[in-house]
Amino acid sequence: MAITAADIKTLRENTGAGMLECKKALAEANGDLAAAEKILKEKGLAAMEKRSDRATGEGRIVIKQDGNKIAMVEVTCETDFVANNDDFVAVANKAAEITLKNGKSKVTDEHKALIDGIAIKFRENMAVRRAEYIELSSNAVAGTYVHGDNKTGAVVVVEGSTSDDVKTFAKDCCLHLAAFTPAYNTRADVPESYINEQKEIFQAQMAQDEKMASKPENVKAGILQGKINKHLAEICFVDQTFVKDDKATVGKKLEEVAKAAGAKLSFGKIALFVLGK
Repeated sequence: MAITAADIKTLRENTGAGMLECKKALAEANGDLAAAEKILKEKGLAAMEKRSDRATGEGRIVIKQDGNKIAMVEVTCETDFVANNDDFVAVANKAAEITLKNGKSKVTDEHKALIDGIAIKFRENMAVRRAEYIELSSNAVAGTYVHGDNKTGAVVVVEGSTSDDVKTFAKDCCLHLAAFTPAYNTRADVPESYINEQKEIFQAQMAQDEKMASKPENVKAGILQGKINKHLAEICFVDQTFVKDDKATVGKKLEEVAKAAGAKLSFGKIALFVLGK
């Protein structure tokens, strides 16, 4: 079968492969476009295996909401150029739509198949790194936020009321998460092993302080606990000073909003994606 310039052009548009690669694939497939596309994809997937250990420090976070359903995905690539390419952006959005449709907080085969196609085109190591799916109850609201560089995304669910003030608070909590990136949501989430490690660090620091040596053991224990409490307040979301009120913690602000709304409020799902972390 004769190979035409139009066939080569079509194959290039479908696969993103070079002109010479397309011509060779068409020759190998005897001019069959579908077969040639399959050949290029197979070769591209083989090349992707060789690139799989290359760092993917770029990409974007995408959040999609449909009614009471919310999806957040992290899609990674190697370069900022690709991360801002329209085709990559479209695929990242499609990945979030897949999560909405599947209703699962995990990366599926459908996600992987989606990425394979564009990874071949750009010849970069890419992945849907993680996915979060959230479904709201009838008496809950969610705030969502993606930072301007698309590298940080947050979802905060507040349960107990659907008032506008509660919606605003949920959105402000997302801004807080993006600004302070707490390691944990509450103190109950902090592993005991981590707390013990911090105690050892603080104890070593105190042992080097000459003024501390003369203090009674019970005083030292109180100082140590104070240091632990201060550290936990810095790394736990509900104990951090609220981004929009430096006189209240996030937890206290929740209580204030609940009182104003005349409702009993609590945090539901709290999700923070920071690219590469």
